Amino acid sequence: MATTMYFEETIRDQGGKATFDLELGRSSFYLEHSVYLTVDGKTVIMDRATAKRFVEAVVDVGRYHGMID
Repeated sequence: MATTMYFEETIRDQGGKATFDLELGRSSFYLEHSVYLTVDGKTVIMDRATAKRFVEAVVDVGRYHGMID
């Protein structure tokens, strides 16, 4: 599987009560290249329709909080 990782970090709750490992990137494992997520070692490669909705949701949240120009 050819991948390009864009994000890898242990995510920590603001209150310090919980953590999980997160990795995000692109994958060409299937004919339809798409987005993959790995959470605590469990990986899913999204179909393109799901990946599009996921990316749009993340952008919307970032825009709401003023994190995107």
